[in-house]
Amino acid sequence: MTGRKIVVLATGGTLAGTARDAQDNIGYTAAQLGIDQLLAGIPALKGLPLLAEQVAQVDSKDMTLEIWRQLALRCADWLAQDEVAGLMITHGTDTLEETAFFLQSVLAPAKPVVLTCAMRPATALAPDGPQNIVDALAVAMAEGAHGVVAVCAGTIHGAQDVAKQHTYRLDAFSSGDAGPIGYVEEGRLRLLRDWPSTAAASAPAWQNFVKAKAWPRVEIIMNHAGAGAGVVDALVAQGIDGLVVAATGNGTVHRELEAALKKAQSNGVKVVRSTRCAQGRVLPRPDDVLPDSAGLSPVKARIALLLELLA
Repeated sequence: MTGRKIVVLATGGTLAGTARDAQDNIGYTAAQLGIDQLLAGIPALKGLPLLAEQVAQVDSKDMTLEIWRQLALRCADWLAQDEVAGLMITHGTDTLEETAFFLQSVLAPAKPVVLTCAMRPATALAPDGPQNIVDALAVAMAEGAHGVVAVCAGTIHGAQDVAKQHTYRLDAFSSGDAGPIGYVEEGRLRLLRDWPSTAAASAPAWQNFVKAKAWPRVEIIMNHAGAGAGVVDALVAQGIDGLVVAATGNGTVHRELEAALKKAQSNGVKVVRSTRCAQGRVLPRPDDVLPDSAGLSPVKARIALLLELLA
């Protein structure tokens, strides 16, 4: 990798957060420190060929579609440069899985794009952000690495599978049934399975995304005991474009909610069923009226539907 650079794109998050008390790991304010300040505070990065750019500065709970657009465009611009070997993106944990899946969907990059994060702010007694950054850079510089992945607590997750599964612990992410791609151990990678696919997104799809002046509106609703038609009817009245239902079990939906979803679908609203279960996927049946998400979680099914409608 001699002479080639890694570009760090920053978006804020807990990794850049600060708290008044070093013992407070939850009462912090996210996205307070700039990326240059964060990188300068990690001695292990001295001498590495890094370029840094602050794309956004937000708590990832406040991530927006417009920031996604800007981030994807900056990724595409840097990835096209021969001297760039890969990218690292600093991000908050709350919506990291969504950003990762979005970038993999629109870019499917032949170079590595590695998202990393932290569960403790930069001012914590033992912040996890610096080690996550070091590990993520090891992945971004690894020979043969490609596609969008997330690195947290020494584990490498693929964009298709990664999901935040814990509210507090440092190892907050899981790859579910698929399992992680591998681990970073003392700066070395131990791989368990293949990197994400680099089957490039089609040129027309990318152009539609770049040129779009407005995003379709797609919302997620949840099936639960006593679920009714009210939320669906209200969203349809507002001109919703698509609905993802986080169904129970193997895609089951309360009969009242199901009737409302079928009616919405017959009126031109795109409807997709996922499951609120953390493990497994909806297994389709020949008589299904409402299509399933092909294994995607509700939040990732929403992104896939957004991009489908955008095209």
